[in-house]
Amino acid sequence: MHVTIYHNHNCSNSRKALEIIRAKGIEPEIIEYLKTPLEPEELRHLIQQMQVPVRAVVRTGEPAYAEMQLDGADDDTLLAAMAQHPILMNRPIVVTPKGAKLCRPGEMVEGLL
Repeated sequence: MHVTIYHNHNCSNSRKALEIIRAKGIEPEIIEYLKTPLEPEELRHLIQQMQVPVRAVVRTGEPAYAEMQLDGADDDTLLAAMAQHPILMNRPIVVTPKGAKLCRPGEMVEGLL
């Protein structure tokens, strides 16, 4: 099974999801999105796979969110902001043949494996 995790090693939920994936004997493709940010269209495609609104994957508590005044922003503006400031993307997002999901808490990855 091919598994991709959009991972932030500083996030306990992301580390937990990765631990669970590996415990199942799967070595996932790990995308460290803080080091290699996604382009707006890549983000749009990923969020469409998740079947959630763009705003559902935005970390509204980050200082960049307030600094950029994103409260009333449209989807295109949010996608551009996440591409420019990848810390705004909520994590971990895991993609498997069963679907794509924001796995918070990390144990939510079980349903995708």
